[in-house]
Amino acid sequence: MSPRTVQTSLPMPRPEAPLAARMRPRTLEEYVGQEHILAPGRLLRRAIEADQLSSIILHGPPGTGKTTLARVIAGSTRARFTALNAVLAGVKDIRAAIADARALRDSHGRRTILFVDEVHRFNKAQQDALLPWVENGTVVLIGATTENPYFEVNKALVSRSRVFQLKPLTDDHLRRILDAALHDPERGYGTRRVELAAEAVDHLVSVANGDARAVLGALELAVETTPPDADGVIRIDLAVAEESIQRRAVLYDKEGDAHFDTISAFIKAVRGSDPDAALYWLARMVYAGEDPRFIFRRLLILASEDVGLADPAAIGVVESCAAAFDRIGMPEGRFHLAQATLYLATTAKSNSTMAFFDALAAVAAERAEEVPNHLKDGNRDKEGFGHGEGYQYPHAFRDHWVAQDYLPPALRGRVFYQPSDQGWEGEVGPRVARRREAQLAAMVEDGGLVPAERLTAGPTDPRLERWVQRTASQVGERLAALRDRIFAAADVQRHHRVLDVEAGTGLLTWEALRRAPEGGVVAWTTDPRQGRTLQGLAERLPELTRPTVLVAAIDALETSVDPIRFERILGRDAILRSGDPGALLAILHRLLARDGRLVLCEGLPRRTQRLHGLLDPGAVPAELGRAWAAAEEAVYADPADPLLRWDARSLQAAVEGAGFGLVQVEEIETKYALHVSAGVLDRWLADRPDSWLGRLRRHLAEPESRAVERAVRTLEGRRIPWNATALLVVAERCSADR
Repeated sequence: MSPRTVQTSLPMPRPEAPLAARMRPRTLEEYVGQEHILAPGRLLRRAIEADQLSSIILHGPPGTGKTTLARVIAGSTRARFTALNAVLAGVKDIRAAIADARALRDSHGRRTILFVDEVHRFNKAQQDALLPWVENGTVVLIGATTENPYFEVNKALVSRSRVFQLKPLTDDHLRRILDAALHDPERGYGTRRVELAAEAVDHLVSVANGDARAVLGALELAVETTPPDADGVIRIDLAVAEESIQRRAVLYDKEGDAHFDTISAFIKAVRGSDPDAALYWLARMVYAGEDPRFIFRRLLILASEDVGLADPAAIGVVESCAAAFDRIGMPEGRFHLAQATLYLATTAKSNSTMAFFDALAAVAAERAEEVPNHLKDGNRDKEGFGHGEGYQYPHAFRDHWVAQDYLPPALRGRVFYQPSDQGWEGEVGPRVARRREAQLAAMVEDGGLVPAERLTAGPTDPRLERWVQRTASQVGERLAALRDRIFAAADVQRHHRVLDVEAGTGLLTWEALRRAPEGGVVAWTTDPRQGRTLQGLAERLPELTRPTVLVAAIDALETSVDPIRFERILGRDAILRSGDPGALLAILHRLLARDGRLVLCEGLPRRTQRLHGLLDPGAVPAELGRAWAAAEEAVYADPADPLLRWDARSLQAAVEGAGFGLVQVEEIETKYALHVSAGVLDRWLADRPDSWLGRLRRHLAEPESRAVERAVRTLEGRRIPWNATALLVVAERCSADR
């Protein structure tokens, strides 16, 4: 085993080490940034704190904290921590590390976490040597890479790991890192008098471009090369800062993600006719040193693929600019790059040239058809075989066109090209359509057949997928539709923390769990019975992928989840079931993260189906029918009933009154067939003041209510038309709220 490449821990840097190495965080509390995966309550943080880490791959640009996070994990785990550097390690080193891990597991039952820095640099043999031991759990892999793991790392390793993407640090993050370095007496400059001017901080942060290593390196250079003044103070002004970090580091690897992602953004901006964005992405590439000929190549493709016949001159403009660039070169050649970009971004667009690929697919799928006789070459064997007979020469006809068939018989009437309505092509389209119609008519008159035109980061957990699918299949179509509307409005991301309010049996919980596996889901209910049901269902899932089931009164909710703030708060009929809607909404407002979103779907009982209109004519005496109808309408119009007082306007006012902004309320009307089972009748006719019959009794005499009950019971076993209305509430907590 090479001591250079394998170690059982990550030692702290020596005092003479660079500042960036000395200031590496040692704990999660010191770690700055990456809140989307490490904030309280998120999956990765929970796994680290519980010391139940599974194999992960950390992917992100330089200076975002991948190796630092591995160090933090090393200091947090009870497992043995071993590190390899993929640049220096070979298969022999991997096997030695695996042998040590097996011995430790067999003798002491202790896990081994294997950290592999620059994991993408392992060749196939090295990755294959590691794979079986990751798969059987002998080691828990932590891989760190600046390259896209889905392209650069063994697919088998990726499929057995969760991939976490680290983002460039924000300006606020870099300012916190600078401040910590200036005031830390042990590892930074806390024992020296250093004054950093505000404009110097702004410059360092701006030019570092999200790279903690770059900003700390610049600070170190500035401090170590600036002598103290007469008062013993090292004063770093803007001029010193500019000398310490002179050029913004643009992340751009011509063989990696940055290259492909940036050219993709550029092409999409040009295709989308946004000249400003197109120039910005062009400047990013030129600034980073991209080959201009590569950019021209992509523009030439776009001129045919996305502009095409909407502006046939476009490809000539781009070709002329490319030829001019070859004669002029850089830096003046940037004018030609800009001209070609702006021309394509501002001209009309059409992708009708994609019709060729439809034709190509037809060639691949269809049986090879012989060329029709009248289209064959008649120069060689017209006399012997009659090739070319029947062909009509278009130039001999008016407008240089004649209706005749140019496709094999099996493809007659097949349409590939669909002209757009843009630019030059917009003028061509009607003419093409008219000629096609004439061709089809000619074929019919000739007795020809005209056949009809033939025109799914981290591995998924199969146990979780099966459970979500089974749960979803058990809910009715109506509830599934409401669930889908809620999640469409919520736009839940994988890293979001989600709170399911009054979760019931988990209609929203399981879907949230599937959509936000790296964030975390809390299912809250005030009903202990529902809580036990949810907990029982959740226990069937692996521990780290389970939702947190919380049974608590409304006034205990906030303290129960503190300090977590949720990016999404979802609920169905949460307000209707709440004894104090105002208090609930106020708590949800405080629990929502900055720029978070609240999505609630609330039933609107006052607009629900009336039972008196569902009976067959003559089922009850006319006088009883009128009394019943009046009583039922009175029930649903009672402003004192907390279940019935809501409408769209009052609900919106309540949400806005709790402090939410950008509140939108949408009515969702649903019509379906309701099967009136014995259970449904028991709920309607329960001997309770809050049941449907209990409310009706307030407006009917006792004999009338008994007659109504008998009439309703005749509906048992029938499928009746049912109308229901719900209110979809979408609100946000804007940045200005905190």
